[in-house]
Amino acid sequence: MLDDALTGGFDDAPVQSARAFRAALSALSRPGKIETITGGYAPDPVSPAAATLLLTLCDRETPLHLAPGHDGQAVRDWVAFHIGAPLVGPAEAMFALGRWQALMPVTGFPIGTAEYPDRSATLIVELDTLTASGARLTGPGIETAAHLSVPEVRVLRANRALFPLGLDFFFTSETRLAAVPRSTIVEES
Repeated sequence: MLDDALTGGFDDAPVQSARAFRAALSALSRPGKIETITGGYAPDPVSPAAATLLLTLCDRETPLHLAPGHDGQAVRDWVAFHIGAPLVGPAEAMFALGRWQALMPVTGFPIGTAEYPDRSATLIVELDTLTASGARLTGPGIETAAHLSVPEVRVLRANRALFPLGLDFFFTSETRLAAVPRSTIVEES
């Protein structure tokens, strides 16, 4: 096992995971709001925000899909050591990590069922930059409108059309995090 796999976990797990969970929950409940999230570090190309999310939200019972570009041996070793999440294909994933194009098509991920809409995947999408500009977001948790630099409005609009089924998205860049849950209406600005 590489040294990279042994480092990057929380130094103070109870405190750091609580802070990270609060930031993730805040991002989901206020779509488009950019949060800062730190504490975890994984091998490249995983951002600190994505590593922190994985440490906080995934465990040995959370099937995780690593998209091409993120599915390298160093990242696999890190996941095995720190999280223990089983690595699976898109159709079995509860969480997925990768860049936007590597995660396409999103139709390969579970969207839940009428009886269990919560049995859908959450995608952690790594971006070069994350800013409060671009697409217009409205819906639950947004007072009037928010703006977020999402990669592709068309895919997020199609996802919203599936509601109450569909995927939830976290967007990460360095230590920045924002979310677009399936209930959010996304439009071109």
